[in-house]
Amino acid sequence: MSSKTRAVLTAGVVAVALGLGVTAQASAGAPRSVAGSPADNITRIADFYGAYIDAESDPDGSGHLSTALRAYYIDPTYLKKLKAWENREHADGVLRAQNTPLKWKVTDNGTADYTEAAITLTWSRNVTTKLVVDMTRSTHKIIHIGTKGLGGK
Repeated sequence: MSSKTRAVLTAGVVAVALGLGVTAQASAGAPRSVAGSPADNITRIADFYGAYIDAESDPDGSGHLSTALRAYYIDPTYLKKLKAWENREHADGVLRAQNTPLKWKVTDNGTADYTEAAITLTWSRNVTTKLVVDMTRSTHKIIHIGTKGLGGK
């Protein structure tokens, strides 16, 4: 192969590589933002589920962070009920499962006396489950996790 052919081939490879880089960068989209407030219960529920799933996915598997998150976000009276449910069902009561989901989404269901949020847990491409989480407006503590909320939704 002549040096001229080699130069043209190299230039073509570089041009393709640069073109792919521009395409990949353009397809990445605009930077994302996430906002919240500690006074907002939906933010608090989303923060809890995000941190809890991160802690459960942690390769060290110590469980210390998950336990601390439960103590901070869940009402102590309900935490006892949750532990009883876990002993009976042999599953994680926060996730209502034995595994850890790949993604989560929190949506406000709204109520007057407390906050009710719908949690969608994604396990694989086409497999999701839905939970309902209820949180007091005064103490900002989770008082219920289940397939239906306290109001029956």
